[in-house]
Amino acid sequence: MSSSTSSSLPVVTQAPGRSLAAWWQALPLTAVFMLFFLVPLALILMVSFWDFNEYELLPGFTLKNYVSIFEGCGNTDEMCVTFKTYLSTFKFSALVWLITLVTGFAVSYFLAFHVRSPGVQTLLFVLCTIPFWTSNVIRMISWVPLLGRNGLVNQSLVGLGVVNQPVEWLLFSDFSVVLAFVHLYTMFMIVPIFNSMMRIDRSLIEAANDSGASGWQTLWNVIIPLCRTGIIIGSIFVITIVMGDFVTIGVMGGQQIASIGKIIQVQTSYLQFPLAAANAVILLVLVLMIIWALTRLVDIRKEL
Repeated sequence: MSSSTSSSLPVVTQAPGRSLAAWWQALPLTAVFMLFFLVPLALILMVSFWDFNEYELLPGFTLKNYVSIFEGCGNTDEMCVTFKTYLSTFKFSALVWLITLVTGFAVSYFLAFHVRSPGVQTLLFVLCTIPFWTSNVIRMISWVPLLGRNGLVNQSLVGLGVVNQPVEWLLFSDFSVVLAFVHLYTMFMIVPIFNSMMRIDRSLIEAANDSGASGWQTLWNVIIPLCRTGIIIGSIFVITIVMGDFVTIGVMGGQQIASIGKIIQVQTSYLQFPLAAANAVILLVLVLMIIWALTRLVDIRKEL
């Protein structure tokens, strides 16, 4: 019976014209993707194997640029400059990721579960985006009169008798760099987490409460697992941006703190394009490895 029924079902085949139309529809996006993404990456990879001198680039194939990047790293007595720079970059990425994750999750949780009115939710969400209406550089510079030696914060601390002299580490330090990063990129964590929270079925939270779960148990066993897609997407945004940033570290670090992005920018300004390209390739590989590790935690395409 089942065999006769299955044999009687019509077999749906896709018309060749429809398949060809689908390829034509995908062609513009594919062309843009190749022109503005794959071709530049291929050029960077190609230039990273070129040689150069003080006056010109020398097309060819050499591993000299990669060797020079890791020169002296085999010495076990002291960490080489490249490893120190990467360690500094990873340190900033980890700190900024952790702070933005906690802050972004808290803000998203408040907007999604404690603000009942959709209108108020929209208003508060728009208020979170107001800093993005201005340039990143302007937002960074705005911290200088606040955190400087003679800035508002130091004047207030000295005036209140909290300290006897201005605090030096508030500006042009690791603290100011992390503070600026958190200020600039927390929104990249809020948006995907808030989107995930708004998609949570509220009946699941009610069921957890009816089962006697505490607020922390509901948060840990229900809300966080259902928000993992937003957490992963926000983490990818924040980590990848911080890893390649050089403007924020240059401005808020007083040109005294090294990062991979800053090294690439300096090498480019000195017209050492093959060396900068080699550093960019190494940074790209590391970032792709981080993204791959994060996407192993959750199937983003399936969840979305």
